[in-house]
Amino acid sequence: MTGAPAATERARPGYNGPMSDAYREFEAESLFCATCRRAVPVRKKLLLVLPTGNKYDYVCQQCGTPVGGKVDRDPTAFRETARAATAAARPRPPGAGPTPGPRRRG
Repeated sequence: MTGAPAATERARPGYNGPMSDAYREFEAESLFCATCRRAVPVRKKLLLVLPTGNKYDYVCQQCGTPVGGKVDRDPTAFRETARAATAAARPRPPGAGPTPGPRRRG
């Protein structure tokens, strides 16, 4: 054997083209649950909104046991949350009136 990469490992023209975008994010539909002892459908729950992206937990739909996790690398949700928190914490100017409370349905 020589130290050269195999033919399948060499860069191919168009290999990193439009098709590679389709495989950047995967969503699990079913995973193995140790409690149920079989592959089961899962629910994706948002755990944390981080500066680097969101952290999700996959839980078994049958028994609720956590069976996996995922961190996406899209920080836009963190920026939106941080922007909303900053706006909510901003002091109101004097004479602006009382802070509006929750709306009542009637």
